[in-house]
Amino acid sequence: MTEFEGIVPALGRALDKRGYTELTQVQKAVLELEPAGADALVSAQTGSGKTVAFGIALAPSLLDGEERFDRAAAPLGLAVAPTRELALQVKRELEWLYAETGAVIASCVGGMDIRTERRALERGAHIVVGTPGRLCDHIRRNALDMSDLRAVVLDEADEMLDLGFREDLEFILDAAPAERRTLMFSATVSRTIANLAKNYQRDAVRITTAAEQKQHGDIDYRGFLAIPQERENAIINVLRYYEARNALVFCNTRATVNHMTARFNNRGFSVVALSGELSQSERTHALQAMRDGRARVCVATDVAARGIDLPNLELVVHADLPTNTETLLHRSGRTGRAGRKGVSALIVAPNGRRRAERLLRDAKVRLEWGSPPSAEDVLRRDDERLMADPNLEEPIQENETDFVEALLAKHGAEQVAAAFVRLHRGKLSAPEDVTEITVHDADGMREERKPRREDFDESVWFSLSVGRKQNAEPRWLIPLLCRAGELTKREIGAIKMQQDETFVQLDAASVDRFLAAIGPQAVLERSIRVVQLDGVPEFAPRNGPKPFGGKRRPAGKPHRKGGEWREDAKPRARKDGKPGKPKFGKPAGGRKKPRKKPD
Repeated sequence: MTEFEGIVPALGRALDKRGYTELTQVQKAVLELEPAGADALVSAQTGSGKTVAFGIALAPSLLDGEERFDRAAAPLGLAVAPTRELALQVKRELEWLYAETGAVIASCVGGMDIRTERRALERGAHIVVGTPGRLCDHIRRNALDMSDLRAVVLDEADEMLDLGFREDLEFILDAAPAERRTLMFSATVSRTIANLAKNYQRDAVRITTAAEQKQHGDIDYRGFLAIPQERENAIINVLRYYEARNALVFCNTRATVNHMTARFNNRGFSVVALSGELSQSERTHALQAMRDGRARVCVATDVAARGIDLPNLELVVHADLPTNTETLLHRSGRTGRAGRKGVSALIVAPNGRRRAERLLRDAKVRLEWGSPPSAEDVLRRDDERLMADPNLEEPIQENETDFVEALLAKHGAEQVAAAFVRLHRGKLSAPEDVTEITVHDADGMREERKPRREDFDESVWFSLSVGRKQNAEPRWLIPLLCRAGELTKREIGAIKMQQDETFVQLDAASVDRFLAAIGPQAVLERSIRVVQLDGVPEFAPRNGPKPFGGKRRPAGKPHRKGGEWREDAKPRARKDGKPGKPKFGKPAGGRKKPRKKPD
């Protein structure tokens, strides 16, 4: 049995049964608080064992030197979490941690039957776990007695403030006894968190673990560049390449969650959705399906997935870029927990790479950019997994010998092996074709307004049958020309966009190769026709000068006043003798008489 120094014995035995051999940094830090029993403001990333940390930290205050709790009455401890899923997860963790103390733990979360919760509170509970809004409801209705409360924990305090729960938190803390212990856990400590701690904690000890200073080393970050039209194909190939036991795909909107869920379901993935529009029962069933293996992929929004813990989560996919570094770290922190390895994959369009790099730089995360796994990469990885299947190395059992010999005698070893391979591959979703984008190509695709141009000794101009009216843009024209015409970006010079066509300058040395690649029909993708030009084409100006009133006028026309073009404009005299701005004469027909006001 492992001895955990400084922990209440009943909790130490629970940790030993759970398989704990060593405490995490944040768990050790809360045990070493000086003075013992002090308030604490703890910053640690998700997956660092915060729930167990505040569970073992609160035990001495709640048990007050006893081995077990007395009969349940008014709550002694209160834990507040931002979402239903996280609150129920905290409740499950505390139940096994306090199993030998006889603790009664109740939950009060939105989306559940409030009458059932009220009856549970009337029967008595030692610890209550809930969400801010529902806890406030019970306090206002006098269903939750706060008079005996000894300790309050705010879990994911930063997220609760971001979700607008500040007033609810202040109401809960004001309702609690002044002589209580208050622990705050937060991934980051912003000014608002510090102010909340200053107002509601007494001489709080600040605890910063190494997990706050750098993201988990157990997470392998990968960046995949994919054109927007192939984003879903890229995600499918990433899911197939890693074949994780559990994978979490993050989207920014509910609509995207619904679309992605339908697409993955059609492709044969066992998938569930997790978004704010689902009922509590639906969300609970979705998470349970992930835990017991009935589903392997969960598509979720950030709010719905806040704080969830899936033990076998090996892959996190960012289908949409997170809005800030905290969200990036929170999403990625769903994997790589408790010493297990995980992968965090960002699917990014080339024109979004700079924004992604700013997020990664602020989060102090480094990764290598590349293309998503191709169909060949996925199939090759499938073969590697099949070769490493432990069933191929298991000895033949006695009850299998006769049938194995019969199979080999009838079909032969090669035919049996081929059938085995076909059966294995038939269970898997086919990978998708994705366009390979190198980092060099992506640099060209994201330079939308000012693509780099080379100075060629000799060049040839081509006309493409697509222009502004067809939403032509250099960010997709350049890679299109490179793919179809076997060009490099450095062989493409100026690009002049016209209303119905686009003129492209190519290095003369690459023209023969380009024409051979596009073929005699000279048609690219999207039915874009290519015509070689003699000499330099004439470019129509995109913008002319503007007349008074902001409307465009033909270049070279004089200014207008009074509805007619005036040719007799004279320079306005200035005191210093220098010419001033033109002064227009009276419009033809003279000035209009003012309308006579009625008597």
